[in-house]
Amino acid sequence: MPHVIIEYSANVADHHDIDALVGVVHDAVVTNGIGPHGGVRTRAIVRNHYRVGDADPANAMIAMVARLGPGRDAETKKAFIDEILDAAEAHTTGESHALDIAWSLEVQEIDAEFRVNRNHVATAMRDRGEH
Repeated sequence: MPHVIIEYSANVADHHDIDALVGVVHDAVVTNGIGPHGGVRTRAIVRNHYRVGDADPANAMIAMVARLGPGRDAETKKAFIDEILDAAEAHTTGESHALDIAWSLEVQEIDAEFRVNRNHVATAMRDRGEH
């Protein structure tokens, strides 16, 4: 934990490397330390059918959702939002100014009573001597 889902309008991929964006977000989450390294999962999904603002072709969106286990205070969650969003936005700023991107990041707290986790990745990382 956390799990981060990056949803983006299709035009973002025309100007930015999505795999690199996933890597930057993933690394920022790991560096933040809000959860165990072996539980961090980051993925992206393209939205081919979208409209942003006035539907100008230069308008784009990147909306992220971070799902966290319970127990973090508001200050910790707000700092997490700022760090992850800042890292992602900084990554795309230098690449191209062809798009005007609407950014968002929402933290959702998972109800532990209704979540099952069978994480074999964390066990393998431990066995390899990783965090």
